[in-house]
Amino acid sequence: MFLLHNKLTAIAGVSANDFITNLILKKSALLLMEGKMNVSEIAFSLGFNDPKYFSRCFRKQFCKPPTEYFGKLN
Repeated sequence: MFLLHNKLTAIAGVSANDFITNLILKKSALLLMEGKMNVSEIAFSLGFNDPKYFSRCFRKQFCKPPTEYFGKLN
């Protein structure tokens, strides 16, 4: 596991945890743009136990709350 962390940090410049979180948040943005699920449903479906924590992570990543991504296709 330590080797994976070192290689990923060297290649991507972020920790393995941050890399995975970024991928999950990008997936959540795509799901929000589809408009078929609400924020809580997306948060739980992607493994977040707390929709508020999901919203904080989402805002940190995209500088916008997840509610502003509903129905946007750009």
